[in-house]
Amino acid sequence: MNSSESNLFDLPSTPESAARRSRSAPLAERMRPRNLSEYAGQEHLIAPGKPLRVQIDHDDPASMIFWGPPGVGKTSLAKIIAETTQATFLEFSAVLSGIKEIKQVMAASEQASQMGSRTILFVDEIHRFNKAQQDAFLPYVERGTIRLIGATTENPSFEVIGALLSRCRVYVLKQLTEEQIVALLHRALEDRERGLGSLNLTADEEALTLLAGYSSGDCRNAYNALEVAAQLAAERAGNKHGRIDRALAEEALQQRVLLYDKTGEEHYNLISALHKSVRNSDPDAALYWLGRMFTSGEDPMYLARRVIRMAVEDIGLAAPEALNLCLSARQTMEFLGSPEGDLALAEAVVYLALAPKSNSIYLAYAEALKDIENTRQEPVPLHLRNAPTRLMKELDYGKGYRYAHDEADKVADMDCLPPSLLGRRYFEPTQEGREKQLSQRLEELRRIRQAKRGS
Repeated sequence: MNSSESNLFDLPSTPESAARRSRSAPLAERMRPRNLSEYAGQEHLIAPGKPLRVQIDHDDPASMIFWGPPGVGKTSLAKIIAETTQATFLEFSAVLSGIKEIKQVMAASEQASQMGSRTILFVDEIHRFNKAQQDAFLPYVERGTIRLIGATTENPSFEVIGALLSRCRVYVLKQLTEEQIVALLHRALEDRERGLGSLNLTADEEALTLLAGYSSGDCRNAYNALEVAAQLAAERAGNKHGRIDRALAEEALQQRVLLYDKTGEEHYNLISALHKSVRNSDPDAALYWLGRMFTSGEDPMYLARRVIRMAVEDIGLAAPEALNLCLSARQTMEFLGSPEGDLALAEAVVYLALAPKSNSIYLAYAEALKDIENTRQEPVPLHLRNAPTRLMKELDYGKGYRYAHDEADKVADMDCLPPSLLGRRYFEPTQEGREKQLSQRLEELRRIRQAKRGS
């Protein structure tokens, strides 16, 4: 082990070292809570008697995973646990590290463990590790060489391998409320040691509420916006006491920070909200969720594809024109681009929300696929086969076929399903929209066939 590896364990994190953070560090870094009394939010985990608090108070060495949105304090909480339990804190980034770095750190941790030193290894964005990289942690977690604390914004059920997940306790961290973030901003303005207290600034409550609301629950974003606003206020005030009002807060924000990850769970949460709002015939909610996705930078063609899917899955034959409208909206989006083409998708979404609903085709097709999966693949009945050659005709291909256009009512007394599935019904139309007419037509066709078979 080289000297750089051994240095990982030479300077354990302490409250004193944390307090001496450089004044040049960003405000969000300087204002990290140093203990549980300074920590905001997550009362469901760290209030007295709550699960994580009990684990900390009892110095329970079990590994854990913190799952929650950005800026809720996952890293800060891991550091507090290390300081409270007097363990060496190592921070490991899944973005910058591979198996080689994992093995080096694990070897150093094992040596330190043999010397009586306890190590907490904090792995940020653990969901970015592949299976082989996550496997590398397993033997050390099992032996207790390290206490692993992983942080992820993604659902660990999908992103963390089962063997590692089964050896960790998963704690779900909630998004900070607007009130909690406002309180943290007040603290930062008043703190003369680590915050902005030396600038002697005041802030309107309306301005802080605006900064908190635009942070989308991410405290880091709120701190960053406050720091910019404080710099602007200080420069304009000169030697006088500066003031942060709403106009200055708006200038500092420049652009709203929206919680969104086009490949992560929030992406699927939002499209789920849009789809279910359409299905529930709520045009207002559908427009809101569509706007959220557009504002967050979603690919318009992805949205167009999903809107077309809604037309065939939830509207179906109750309003078959909906599919053409959605296809036209997609073409309009492709032709105009965003933001001009956004209205075409908004129009389609509102129409889908207001249209009569039917999932009869969706259910019918699913039942047909189930039979295909669960029954033997029978040959096509001879009377339904084409007979383009003499040999095929001699083998009775096409024998017994009846041409519907030559039949009365254009319906022949002829079965078209395999023998084992005769009488099977997949499509059962609803009484919604156009399907009411289709239902009547289907019943008419069934009566005609029954009458011909009876005769």
